[in-house]
Amino acid sequence: MNLVAVLWDANPEMIKIGSVPVRYYGVLFALGIILGYKIVSYVFDKERISQFYLDKLLLYIIVGTVVGARLGHCLFYEFDYYMQNPLEIIIPFAKVNGTYQYVGFMGLASHGGAIGVLLAIYLYCRKYKIGVLWILDKIALGVPIAGAFIRFGNFMNSEIYGKPTDGSWGVIFANDDMIPRHPTQLYEAFGYIITGVFLWFLYHSHKVKNNGVVFAYFLILMFSTRFILEFFKEDQVAFEQNMMFNMGQWLSVPFILIGVLMLVFQNKMTNISQFNSSSLVESSTK
Repeated sequence: MNLVAVLWDANPEMIKIGSVPVRYYGVLFALGIILGYKIVSYVFDKERISQFYLDKLLLYIIVGTVVGARLGHCLFYEFDYYMQNPLEIIIPFAKVNGTYQYVGFMGLASHGGAIGVLLAIYLYCRKYKIGVLWILDKIALGVPIAGAFIRFGNFMNSEIYGKPTDGSWGVIFANDDMIPRHPTQLYEAFGYIITGVFLWFLYHSHKVKNNGVVFAYFLILMFSTRFILEFFKEDQVAFEQNMMFNMGQWLSVPFILIGVLMLVFQNKMTNISQFNSSSLVESSTK
């Protein structure tokens, strides 16, 4: 008897505007970005940094996230399919029964999004002459809540769920089957929230300077959470079945190693990351 199994059969569509559905995933994705922005905005206000720089940064991050996440999914998980259907990489339509139908951008990969954001931040810092590690320490405070809300969106979509439990507990994703499973979307979401709380207190400790330490812990904790929870997830694509670690785990390893190396060499990082933010305090137009 499934005494503590929860039946989950939520409709992923909130409403329809004409024939175009508005999905919970998209709304939660946007809400996560907004909340992350508010957190970083609060830090900018506390340090009396002009919001001009954050507003410009937001545009870079949104583009980097969406483009990176989309390309990451297409290249890392369904390379063969999208090489045969390259137009579907950039349009929210797919060929169904011989005709194109609106399906939205169903494939987004968080690792691709992370790479896209890092490239966007680099371009932003080069344009506005801002220290990369200085800004990464700030952004690291807002990303965990954004990541958590994206995983809540995955839960509403009944996707990226976990392997079956022993049958006496779990979540039954009725849209797919009637098997109690690990709700790994929720595990990951709450893991990210805990990471965000830790980083918040770390950032406000007097022991941490703007030398990339917060960002280093962000890389280690966020991607270690992802790596560990992948053991409880179902494989997303067929080719993962014979792999020692799945694609999500292999893609997490470089981020974790970079975070560890940043902590090991944090003294040297301090020497190369000196940035005086006083030039950002009063300026509001450039």
